[in-house]
Amino acid sequence: MKLKHLLYILTFFLTANTLLSSCKEFIEPSIAKRQVNIEAPADNYQSTKYTVNFWWDEVEDALSYRLQVVAPGFDSIGGLILDTLVKGNKFSATLEPGNYQWRVRAENGSSQTAYSTARSFVVEESSLTNQTMTLSSPANNFVTTQNTVLFKWNSLFGATKYQLEIDTNNFANENALTYNNVVPGQQINFTFPKDQTYAWRVRAENETEQSKWSAVNYVTYQLPPPGQVTLASPANGSAVTLPLQLSWNAVDGAASYKLYVFKSDSTTLYSNAFPLKVTTTSYNFNLGNPGNQLYWKVSAVNASGKEGKPSGLRNFVLL
Repeated sequence: MKLKHLLYILTFFLTANTLLSSCKEFIEPSIAKRQVNIEAPADNYQSTKYTVNFWWDEVEDALSYRLQVVAPGFDSIGGLILDTLVKGNKFSATLEPGNYQWRVRAENGSSQTAYSTARSFVVEESSLTNQTMTLSSPANNFVTTQNTVLFKWNSLFGATKYQLEIDTNNFANENALTYNNVVPGQQINFTFPKDQTYAWRVRAENETEQSKWSAVNYVTYQLPPPGQVTLASPANGSAVTLPLQLSWNAVDGAASYKLYVFKSDSTTLYSNAFPLKVTTTSYNFNLGNPGNQLYWKVSAVNASGKEGKPSGLRNFVLL
């Protein structure tokens, strides 16, 4: 009996724990009584670097964190510098020289903690050569099907212009970059010349100094595949004579077309000549013998060789 009683108690606790875990998946726990422990920058920290890295400990059941930075302090706010929602527990911001305070609170969908105790820090004015640029968007390893992208970076105190470099060979040859120009502001629209992966970086400049280059970020432009081809003639199931013109409608983004012709089983290619590359929207077909039933379809191919969804399969019978 004692062993059975012990097994019953153990089973009860295991079941209760499973139920509690299951409930937690559906009922979001309140984090109102929890606290955020902030790590860096420390109180009264002084830096000659304009880019400040904020860091705090994660709070269980938090989904995001609200980071606030003010100047000069929360008891005498002269300006709200930063009020942003952060998914992780780290965030970097580029600031001008001055006195600041910062604080963080944790949030989820239904509750939030109190703000952490505010900490003070000072960003001291320094030479531009001591600074490192930070990029804003697109994020590193961004992939897009749009051929024009807005590149953005953070401003840097003391800078009057910014040098933007974009390359496909990791800046191995400074004389053969894809893009290399001075930009007066903090953003520029760039149109990719072709689809591939591009590296980009920025540095700040003024009349006498240059900052360090930013980290290198990568963005990949993938030319979207062309749309589906619609066959024009002959109609499906037609009885036709040779020579025969196979035709289809043009597709936007197509540089060429692939013509597939199959034998009567509809899966075996008619010959090694197929699929055939065609640069127009028709093809004069003059193969086969009377009584043959043949099948055909067409797909569009873009300038990068990406093949779109093929048309529906049609058949015709030779007379």
